[in-house]
Amino acid sequence: MNQRWLLLAVALFGLVVPNNMFLSAWLHDPNGCGGVAHNLLASSFMLDAFLAMGVLAYLFAVRPIGPIRWYWFILLSLLGGMAFSLPLYWWLNSRRETTVQR
Repeated sequence: MNQRWLLLAVALFGLVVPNNMFLSAWLHDPNGCGGVAHNLLASSFMLDAFLAMGVLAYLFAVRPIGPIRWYWFILLSLLGGMAFSLPLYWWLNSRRETTVQR
């Protein structure tokens, strides 16, 4: 399997599985996301994910991996999480690079 298609498969898995788990918990929990602020484990995980997103966005701004700009990585991260955004952002940039080379 080509590495680019593996990135796309991981991105789709990251969009479907973790996000469905989140949406299911959010929709079926009577407190919604209100309990997250009181859960130390969830708060620390969210802080870690936001810090990782910021560091990666900074690195993509300083050393771009392709023509797609760094702010698209932040948008993708907010829409689908890191398991979705990182492989999809990498795939989008490698897709453009491969298209230009042909």
